[in-house]
Amino acid sequence: MADVKLLGLWYSPFSKRVEWALKIKGVEYEYIEDDLQNKSLLLLQSNPIHKKVPVLIHNGKSICESSVIVEYIDETFEGPSILPKDPYDRALVRFWDKFFEDKGPSMMKSLFLKGEEQEKAKEEVYEMLKILDNELKDKKFFVGDKFGFVDIVANAVALWFGVFEEVTGVVLVTKEKFPNFCVWRDEYYIQNKEYLPPRDELFAHYQAYIQRVAASK
Repeated sequence: MADVKLLGLWYSPFSKRVEWALKIKGVEYEYIEDDLQNKSLLLLQSNPIHKKVPVLIHNGKSICESSVIVEYIDETFEGPSILPKDPYDRALVRFWDKFFEDKGPSMMKSLFLKGEEQEKAKEEVYEMLKILDNELKDKKFFVGDKFGFVDIVANAVALWFGVFEEVTGVVLVTKEKFPNFCVWRDEYYIQNKEYLPPRDELFAHYQAYIQRVAASK
């Protein structure tokens, strides 16, 4: 049996993407929870460039970056396909993966910053939400007719962003403005609970983090 280890954080959407892919494929693995405040030697050795999770260690070889890892898992292990076989659909997958990656910084800035920089980020997030609301108006999945790579990558938008809104009190997503997105987001959480951390635990974790940061200032 292959030796598979995953270094991750239970509250990280990026770590959860990799866990999700391993579970879809039915891969047995050892999960190792790391600590960003006290990074393990194994993490520093396995990802010396970025020094962050997730890291997949397969037969002693390290693979980093969640999207790269998910693609590696899909190509390496038997089981249901995560990426489509069709070249055009695979190109669409990579487009949406890049889309979500590019929007990540603006999503965080729109909630956690203040002033002019926050307002600029909010405008970018509103544009992103308009695109997603239109994209999801008549379909459940981003590419093709079944759950796949992009839908896994969308976990941060589907769950974490809403938790961050609640923690910070900054609400950008409303049913009035983005009805299709809201329907998709609600269904996403219900249908994929087994692959996601409990929302209340996620909220409690980030609320405590915000309070610690505020207290340290």
